[in-house]
Amino acid sequence: MWLLTALIVADGATSAAATPLNPFRYEAQAQRHCPTDTVVWLDFRKEIYYLKRQKRYALGSTGSFVCLNEARSNRYRRSLLGLR
Repeated sequence: MWLLTALIVADGATSAAATPLNPFRYEAQAQRHCPTDTVVWLDFRKEIYYLKRQKRYALGSTGSFVCLNEARSNRYRRSLLGLR
């Protein structure tokens, strides 16, 4: 009984409620999915996202369009590369 209680408490304390990540092939699809959020280009291999005004936005074969809040809640980080 004690072990089960400890597992439930430990799991509840460490798990963050991440929003499911919904990747889209086209920017318009992502914008329809999250009309009030910013759409970003997520590079899965590098685990970073790019904003629309950044040079690498929508470039590369290892990425997809996603909502900014979903990317952040799944612990992807913002690219620090320059803006256009």
